[in-house]
Amino acid sequence: MGQSVIQVDAFTDTPFQGNPAAVCILSAPQDDQWMQGIAKEMNLSETAFLIPKGTGFHLRWFTPTMEVPLCGHATLASAHVLWSEGYLDPSLSAEFYTQSGTLTARKLDNWIELNFPANPLKPLIRIPAGLEDALGAAVHTVMKNTSGGYLVEVASEAAVRQLHPSASHLLQASISDVIVTSQADPDSGFDIVSRYFAPGLGIDEDPVTGSAHCCLAPYWRDRLQKDTLLAYQASARGGIVKVHYDGSDRVQLLGQAVTVLRGEWSI
Repeated sequence: MGQSVIQVDAFTDTPFQGNPAAVCILSAPQDDQWMQGIAKEMNLSETAFLIPKGTGFHLRWFTPTMEVPLCGHATLASAHVLWSEGYLDPSLSAEFYTQSGTLTARKLDNWIELNFPANPLKPLIRIPAGLEDALGAAVHTVMKNTSGGYLVEVASEAAVRQLHPSASHLLQASISDVIVTSQADPDSGFDIVSRYFAPGLGIDEDPVTGSAHCCLAPYWRDRLQKDTLLAYQASARGGIVKVHYDGSDRVQLLGQAVTVLRGEWSI
């Protein structure tokens, strides 16, 4: 079919860091089984599929095992591809039609700003059974977001970085995905740090997760009394996310991206 595929490292300006995403530009719609097969073949946390629609693009995201309703780093990668590969003039905003509504992206100097829906949190009275054992860390606060995942605050940046959670134990505790976070060390240059584990989505640990910051933004805004935060996701690859949240129903996520591979599907 000759469909192009471009691999991008998102939320970084350095190859082989940040979160890799595959972006497939389709000339015509393909069935779900074909897209899921491509995502499984790419074996990245997300593969994005773009089809032109009016002045924007229809956008879907697949992990190696399933379609997901929202993905930050693959949206960032998609916008980067549209501008860098000549599909869209860099002076124009990118408009994406998705399961999570219309999302937009625009270039701001060397950064890309995404406009995403905020993901409110509800505190839990009890820590879910098995959560602390699965994470291997003491939990200070646990909250649940509107998509059914958990946000957990632990004692320190060191505690976040030292986590070695058990994916199987998380699943046994019926925890599909969990964001673990803390305030960053004062001399780090960042406001907050986090990691994201999603075995229920087929991703034991995601390197950098834009959508997780739709939860982190309202959580830390309340605690730090800051609308703008500089966040670091402390996975092995690592990545930087600038976050702006003013208490509305939208979050602005800013990141950088770099192309690492171009190819074409022959099927």
